[in-house]
Amino acid sequence: MTQQAPDQLRPHRPGGQRFPGLPLAQPREATAYAPRPPRHRGAGQRTLNVLVVESEAAAANALIQGLMRQGHSTEHANTGGEALRIHHRADLVLLDLDLPDLDGLEVCRGIRAVSDTPVITVTARGSELDRVLGLQAGSDDYLVKPYGFRELLARMEAVMRRSGPRAGTAPTITHGPLRIDVTTRAVSLHGTPVELTRKEFDLLHLLATHPGSVVSRRQLMAQIWGDTWSQRGRTVDTHVSSLRGKLGSSSWIITTRGVGFRLGHP
Repeated sequence: MTQQAPDQLRPHRPGGQRFPGLPLAQPREATAYAPRPPRHRGAGQRTLNVLVVESEAAAANALIQGLMRQGHSTEHANTGGEALRIHHRADLVLLDLDLPDLDGLEVCRGIRAVSDTPVITVTARGSELDRVLGLQAGSDDYLVKPYGFRELLARMEAVMRRSGPRAGTAPTITHGPLRIDVTTRAVSLHGTPVELTRKEFDLLHLLATHPGSVVSRRQLMAQIWGDTWSQRGRTVDTHVSSLRGKLGSSSWIITTRGVGFRLGHP
């Protein structure tokens, strides 16, 4: 089989089957690829760990091979849920919007809500509205397929220059009398420690990073449990109920029926 060259990356055909002869992609562990020695690397160019979020195998392989030839290391996620689970390991995310489980815009919002990791959207969606929505979702740049590989490299360098040193998330989140220490994963209410399980802490932390906003059940399942495939069940509700009990009031977590949850303030 002839491998598609990076300079010839092509968009998905709208309405067509994206995986001829292959079953729908299922969640799996991300694949990490070691870099090859770069052919030419100018002064100031950094070696990056790039997360390629792409469900089409041929396009992903071509992009990964091109990045490796430039000396970058890569990881590959073929679903949005997997991207949300591992994006924190990357220096840069290359994100296709056409994913089998989540829309790429939702993935971009999820990444941006908890991280300042640079994101470049690489997609076949090329209308002005698509570009506006991508940038509003938090993408640092937007590149439409088909594109030249050298242009992608130039955009990556420009985004990394603009991003500067990564600041990381705030070590402490305060919401009224509620204090969440991200570094030690400790929670206190009115100065009294609140013992939470790992998932309860992750749930509370995610809600606290979206103050005033409703976080959908789907996003909660994807970012906390890495699961966008199973039926909704009672997993989120059970943990929300437990959190409310430990915080001493149901008003700490507000349910928006049919959508999700947001952090309240009794």
